[in-house]
Order: sequence, then structure tokens, then C-alpha cells
Amino acid sequence: MSPQDLLTHLDQGRLWSAPPSADPAFDLPTAYARALAVRALRQARGEVSRGYKVGFTNRTIWPRYNVFEPIWGTVYDSTLAFCEGADTVSLAATCQPRLEPEIVFGLRATPVPGATLAQLFDAIAWVAPGFEIVQSHLPDWKFQAADTVADGSLHARLLVGHQTPVHELAIGAVQLDALLAQTIVVLDRQGQSVEQGQGANVLDSPLRALHHFLNTLRACPGAPDLMPGDVVTTGTWTDAWPVQPGDHWSAHFSLPGFSLSATFTA
Repeated sequence: MSPQDLLTHLDQGRLWSAPPSADPAFDLPTAYARALAVRALRQARGEVSRGYKVGFTNRTIWPRYNVFEPIWGTVYDSTLAFCEGADTVSLAATCQPRLEPEIVFGLRATPVPGATLAQLFDAIAWVAPGFEIVQSHLPDWKFQAADTVADGSLHARLLVGHQTPVHELAIGAVQLDALLAQTIVVLDRQGQSVEQGQGANVLDSPLRALHHFLNTLRACPGAPDLMPGDVVTTGTWTDAWPVQPGDHWSAHFSLPGFSLSATFTA
């Protein structure tokens, strides 16, 4: 599939007729190059990059989806929304959407080359709860890793809740790393608990997931670096749950002020 074909399916919410990975030559480097070409098309028509999504950091779900390493993709102004704890999210033009509770970081600066966890902490402005709405353009969510990257790394929407300045949570990387790793989230649908997750699920902590992503991003040919003001969501703490119009979902993290609710519309 060409970059324009991929973009057309994204715009229309239509399933692909065949996976790109049906071609044995379609590997992860090829998929990232294709995804960056789609990014260029989206920017050419006026969409603005606002940061990145990082996916498949949760090792507990790797066997379920047959993807055994993290992936990343772009978040756009057209897919990103902020709220103070509750909002409405449209599922228009999404394809087999699912919901993921995550921790989102906002950057105040570009991390220094070869950044340590401590130096990465210094580049963070805020931390927030988030719902990423992910999607797959292959039937029944059956794919290879390269397919997911070509599919915008499955990104459809990102809702970011109340932003807490990082220094209100921790004095440094060691404390933040431990705090987020130990944090629990309870995910509710229609007021009923459906799953519980923990920050340690995502590469041992969201901060470590962010660090892994930074190094991976900088190793990808043609990929733009992290910039001040970027948002980065670091991977689901639970399974990805199917979502449909009329649903009401809430995530309650065991950090004061870290709760998020969303009602979904068509």
C-alpha cells in the first residue's frame, strides 16, 4: 500500500484488503519509512504533529497480539484533546476502536543526546492520565508488528487529563520511576470495573518506556526528534478494550488527581 492508500483508509475508517506484511520484504524499517511518508502527507494538508504515541510497551499483552516489541507513531493536533478530568470523544472514522489507559508526559525541552533517566526527568514538564483510542485496519486485530507501524502505530485519538507538574510528583527520576511503577489503575466501563493494571507493566515504568522510546526514535532514519511542547503517551496498563458509541469509561489511578472519564459518540 502506498502512503496515500494508507491515508485514505485512515480518513475513511475502512479495513485494508490485505496486510502490507504479506510482502516478505515489508519489514519494520520499511514500515517506519512508510509511516513517516504518511506523516508528511498529513502535515502537507495542514495537520500539525503534537508528539508521539508509544505502543506495545506492556509485555503482558505481547502474546495476545503477536507483537513482541514496542512501536511508536505520531500524534496530531487533529487527534489530540485535553480536558480537566472528563470529556466526550468522537469515534467517527475510526476502525475497530479500542481504549487504553496510559500515562502521558509533556516535554518542556528536548532531552540531551544520550540522556540518562535523570536527564530525561529534567526535560519533562508535566505528567497526566490519558486515554488513547487505538484502531486496526486489519480484521479482528490480526497483524504483524510491521503492519501496526504502517497503520499509524494504531493511533486514532488521545485524550489527556489534568496535567500535574512533574516536580509536584517527584524530586527526581529515581522517585518518579518508582512512584509510577507502583501506581495502580482501575478501568471502569459503565461504572463497572473491567480490569486493573500497574505502571510496572509498561517496560517496568512509564518513565523507562519514555526513555526506551527516545533512544528508538533517535535511531530511526528520518524521524524528527522530541521537541518542547510534545506530548508522549507511553503504553496501555491493561489490555486494549473495544469501545463503541454510548460507552462511558473511567480510569482511576492510585495517584491523587489522576482520574479520567470519557463518554464516546459516533
